Amino acid sequence: MIEYRIDRRSGVATYLQIVQQTRHALRLGLLEPGDRLPTAREVVEATTVNPNTVLKAYRELEREGLVEGRRGLGTFVRRSLAREEAAEDGPLRAELEQWVKRARAAGLEHEDMEALFTAVLTAEAEREGTHEQQQ
Repeated sequence: MIEYRIDRRSGVATYLQIVQQTRHALRLGLLEPGDRLPTAREVVEATTVNPNTVLKAYRELEREGLVEGRRGLGTFVRRSLAREEAAEDGPLRAELEQWVKRARAAGLEHEDMEALFTAVLTAEAEREGTHEQQQ
């Protein structure tokens, strides 16, 4: 079962943190169709967030077709976002883990690596967008 971690200093709305963490778990195969998400009460007890915040996140996930609420039973995963290439034992993950080790050895901290990775992703997306526009 997923355990949500809320970073109140991140500037990201709490409900979006829950949505993002759920999506990440779905992409990494940590949550699979049929798995039950923690109840709103369980999330509230673990994170001390408002129950309405949890319900808002779950409604967003339901709107996206990722989960479904079953009255009296809970909220369950409807579909996965997992890709074999991103699996825990996949070669891309192993390469990324090696990159993180090299980055740490070079003195980069978590936020430095996150910023670098995001910058590279953004630049690549812009190149792809430019390339698509030229075709």
